[in-house]
Amino acid sequence: MCMDEQTVQKGKIGIVLVSTWMAPFSKSSVDRLASRRALDFMLGWFLSPIVFGHYPVTMRSLVRTRLPTFSKNESDLVKGSFDFIGINYYTANYAAQSLLSQTEHPSYTTDSRVRLTTERNGTSIGQQVGNGYVTSYPEGIWRLLVYIKRNYNNPPILITENGVGERDNSTMPVEDALKDYFRIKYHYPHLFYVRKAIRDGVNLKGYIAWSILDNFEWALGYTLRYGINYVDYNNGLKRSSKFSATWFQNFLKK
Repeated sequence: MCMDEQTVQKGKIGIVLVSTWMAPFSKSSVDRLASRRALDFMLGWFLSPIVFGHYPVTMRSLVRTRLPTFSKNESDLVKGSFDFIGINYYTANYAAQSLLSQTEHPSYTTDSRVRLTTERNGTSIGQQVGNGYVTSYPEGIWRLLVYIKRNYNNPPILITENGVGERDNSTMPVEDALKDYFRIKYHYPHLFYVRKAIRDGVNLKGYIAWSILDNFEWALGYTLRYGINYVDYNNGLKRSSKFSATWFQNFLKK
């Protein structure tokens, strides 16, 4: 958007990035470094160029010549080329040190030298909720936001996705499908930590729950329902408010 158009339209342009929080698997220094590398390879890969004009140091040192380099002109062009950063956050992982064996071919999955897992000593990092694909770790949204503030010059941030879905059950009566207590249980602590991040000085501009309606969820299609409003696919796409929609309405009135 050129300056004249931005002045007239008062529009803002940003990029949406997906990231989990990467908690160190242990208190060891190697696992703490592994968690930082994991964040660099998932989030910093895209965020570092638009903030600083180059890829993270860890990526450059590990990927080396296989990683493209920015020319001075390219660096100047991409640096600062955003009005806000969108973040999609759902869950977290443990990150542990992992060494690349001599028999492995280097690739994105091995370059970071990190092993990711959601369990430690047989215990999950969080509670399995909804569809089972999401492990709820509310503290992670706060840690991720504070991490971005400290390491990327506290840019304006918009949480563009945060939520949990459930498997579609065509045999379940609609009135039962509306009782999504698990979704309220997911959002409430996440919003608590969002408020904590704001109080810690994170430049957070907004929070969007995913999603306002049940919809087509990428490769999983209509088999998952993330909406706070129910869509009846067998009854002319009729909409009905789930309990979570009513909860959000009451929450926003307080």
